[in-house]
Amino acid sequence: MFQTIRKEINCIYKRDPSARNSLEIIFCYPGFQAVLIFRLNHKLWNRGFKLLSRLLSNIARIFTGVEIHPAAEIGYNLFIDHGTGVVIGETAIIGNDCTLYHGVTLGGTSWEKGKRHPTLGNNVVVGAGAKILGPIAIENGARIGSNAVVIKNVPENSTVVGIPARVVASETEPKKTKSNLSDSISTDKSPEKFEAYGQSKAIQDPLDEKLEILLMRLKKAEEEISNLRKSKD
Repeated sequence: MFQTIRKEINCIYKRDPSARNSLEIIFCYPGFQAVLIFRLNHKLWNRGFKLLSRLLSNIARIFTGVEIHPAAEIGYNLFIDHGTGVVIGETAIIGNDCTLYHGVTLGGTSWEKGKRHPTLGNNVVVGAGAKILGPIAIENGARIGSNAVVIKNVPENSTVVGIPARVVASETEPKKTKSNLSDSISTDKSPEKFEAYGQSKAIQDPLDEKLEILLMRLKKAEEEISNLRKSKD
């Protein structure tokens, strides 16, 4: 248990430059506290203490702002940065070395029992405010941009942004087949880079892009009008 806590603390040191010491992480990081309490609740849930584990998870939510169902499955070294507003559903599965920022939801899209929440592979980063909905798979090394809404599978080592989410960068472009065309997010091969808070300079604002196109068309129209006047003279 203490070895697990030490590993969780070390992973926060590596990913958060503002972390100064272990005591600060233990007492001032609600994401760390929420994961620690979840580890206990998950053991209670698996041993049949369903009500007690749910009560403790509710108490943890009040104090940390993070809601994690005790039946969820979470690997080692999960870092929940800031924590406020994070929701992890009952059948969600999170791999090792993942990072979730505040406001992230791993939610379901069905009222039926069974698998209804997403599965995250290893080394997945989910930006602030992102929503991953349904029993979909986010493969190893994927990155979800801030405020993205993901409703389809995300390929390995890909970056997705937008509503609905689309792939904007991928280290290994998967070959599309008839079987996975409808199940995976469509790929846009533009060279944007991922930033957890969606502030990448490489990702241009859509309004700015349209305005730039409009200005180019106006400039072209002015040149054509000028050429027509010269031809008449």
